[in-house]
Amino acid sequence: MNRTDDRLLPVLLICVQAVVWPGAALVRGDAPAASALLVALLVAGPVTAALALRRTRPVTTVVVVAAACALGAGPLPVGAVAVLGTAGVALALFTVATERDPFTAVLCVVALAGWQLLQGITLHGLSDRNGLDLVLTALLYAAACGAGFLVRRTRRARRAAERLLKRAEAERHRLPAAERRRMERELHDVSAHHLTAVVVTAGAALGLRERRPELAAEALEFAVGTGREVTRALGAVRAPTPSREELPSPQERLLDLVAGFRRLDQRVECEIDALPDGAVADAAYGIVREALTNVARHAPGAPTSVLCRYGDSRTEVVVTSAAPPTGATAHAAGLGGGRGTGFLRSRAREAGGTLTSGPTADGGWQVRAELPGRTSAEVRRTVPRGYRPAQLTAALGLVLQPLLPALIIRAEPTAAGSTGSQVSAGVLFALLAAAQAVALLWLRRAPRAAHTVLLGLPLLWPVAMAAGDYTGPVALPPALSMLATCAMLASTAARRPTPALPVLAAAVHAVAATAAVLDRGTTVPLWAVAGAATAGAGLAAAAAQWGGVLRGRRERAARGTREERLAGWTEEAVRDAWAERRRIAAGLETTVLARTADMVAEAEAGRLDETAERAREALAAMRALLDAVREEEGKGGTGPELRPQPTLQALDLLAHQLRATGREVEIRLTDRVPSRLPTEVDLAAYHAAETVLAAGGEEPAILELDADDDTLTLTATGVPRAAGPAVQERLAARVEALGGILTTGPQGTVSLRLPLAPLAPVDENKKERQP
Repeated sequence: MNRTDDRLLPVLLICVQAVVWPGAALVRGDAPAASALLVALLVAGPVTAALALRRTRPVTTVVVVAAACALGAGPLPVGAVAVLGTAGVALALFTVATERDPFTAVLCVVALAGWQLLQGITLHGLSDRNGLDLVLTALLYAAACGAGFLVRRTRRARRAAERLLKRAEAERHRLPAAERRRMERELHDVSAHHLTAVVVTAGAALGLRERRPELAAEALEFAVGTGREVTRALGAVRAPTPSREELPSPQERLLDLVAGFRRLDQRVECEIDALPDGAVADAAYGIVREALTNVARHAPGAPTSVLCRYGDSRTEVVVTSAAPPTGATAHAAGLGGGRGTGFLRSRAREAGGTLTSGPTADGGWQVRAELPGRTSAEVRRTVPRGYRPAQLTAALGLVLQPLLPALIIRAEPTAAGSTGSQVSAGVLFALLAAAQAVALLWLRRAPRAAHTVLLGLPLLWPVAMAAGDYTGPVALPPALSMLATCAMLASTAARRPTPALPVLAAAVHAVAATAAVLDRGTTVPLWAVAGAATAGAGLAAAAAQWGGVLRGRRERAARGTREERLAGWTEEAVRDAWAERRRIAAGLETTVLARTADMVAEAEAGRLDETAERAREALAAMRALLDAVREEEGKGGTGPELRPQPTLQALDLLAHQLRATGREVEIRLTDRVPSRLPTEVDLAAYHAAETVLAAGGEEPAILELDADDDTLTLTATGVPRAAGPAVQERLAARVEALGGILTTGPQGTVSLRLPLAPLAPVDENKKERQP
């Protein structure tokens, strides 16, 4: 919401409060006193101002609203601050639950409920209704807090999904460029270390042919061996092994960075985990590089430690340097631009993390960054030490504040002359409500036990009414007990609807409500009471079940849309990268490889002049190809016309893209998988692997490919969503077209068997003529 929305609700509450009081009193002809109106204005002003700032200072808003309404409740008539004291405090608690951590929100609810109970005791004394009032107040506050938790969790899930999509989209643009750089680097290495050596060796042998004729034979032999090595190396460039990462990993890049600083006489110790290539790895590399540069610039020779720890929820990057040695001269201290700290924080912020830096106790300096981990979750600042005790102390002080006047309140004797010992119904209700709340907290962890408790506790509410001599509205306690059951039904239906559960819940609550009414005594026939109770409980249970089903559908639809976008971006990234590989490979086949083969043939024929010429032509063709790659990179990559269908040789690109978005994927190929497969099988196997791995999930996935004489087997584990009907339908279509077999095993295992000799197309006319 924006600022206008933040002011709208407080103004609306003030208007509603004005209608309740003094509006209702004026309609009845009772004009309130001027002093009462002045007090009401003094209460409404701070409450409205505090609620308008509730998003920036939610806890302060709760304290201000509660204190102002409590001060106005004494001199003002009943109902003068009812709306502000209930809806205003509930709105403030809702904001605390959405904007702060759960510990703070629960602490505010408990402290506020206890403080309000003690405040009511100091104003009105101790009565049997205090327990019921506490239950109603706690339910209101708990409902506001629970709604805030739901909104907070929904926002966090949406932000996490947005970050994941943003990360996937960024990697979609990175992967083709990364593949281009890999091939460019390897082509350069081949030209520098192989073809150049052939040109130099052949040229030297030609220059010394007269004086040292034996060099010609050596040059020819070297040209043959080097030509075959070039052919092999270029074949690896065109089709790298899918299970091997060709680019340097982020861990290797960081280790090389540390080694470079060690060569500058910097004492650097490091502990670096393996990182997936992507935005987080780039941010970690940039932060470590900048931090080590600052150490070398301002504290040369200082012992430094580098820690890079990759975890499920966050990635920690810590660079700590000790004080510089005595007598060390910082020759480069004045060469910095003064933007290093801002650069570090911007790199961490762009990756979705945070960064802090400052001096250490021994006179050194530390840079600490917390970046997203495997789950790509949002990184939140850690709570400082002593913050929680301060919160508890403040809450305890708020609760104990009304106790001073409460200590002088004495219990009133009963008619028999002694204090009563009977437990009030309010206390029993509070205990039952607490039990239901605890059962709701265990709903996800132990659903069956929680269901049993939540369906059994409603039967105890009529017992509590009778044991506590409850004289209030007979329908109120059953309705309160129904709230927890409705929350349970909605939460369960959102995950997996169970038709029998709402029926059982409605029956239990109907029995409880009927027993409560009959115990109070009524002239209404039993069938009418039971019918009304059943209808009410059934409607409430059906509404909760329906709401949960709708929520589950929305969540599944949102998850499906997100996964579809991720799969689409993954497919596009791999296709673009595969197009880069095929484009460069086509240039290799038509120029470099052809001239290299001619070079080998001329060398085997013993023609040194032609061998040197073919080597120079191959080297020139390699450099022309490199120039073409750089020009294409400057133009922004390949065009839409260069998008060939990937095959199994593109599995390394697929794994690279999935790892970059936070998914742990491992691809294993056995030696029995042939390097050349039938085109139909090659395409179908890749698209099946792409469909399975793109199905989503947070579990580490393993894709294994094996082959025997006539069958290619593809087995994927750790992909539970691949067992869904939509994924199964796409896989079955690809497998059945080749006469293969699709099986689904336990714990997210999918297996596909494709015949290496695809089925020939069947002539339908011949098929009809068969008996």
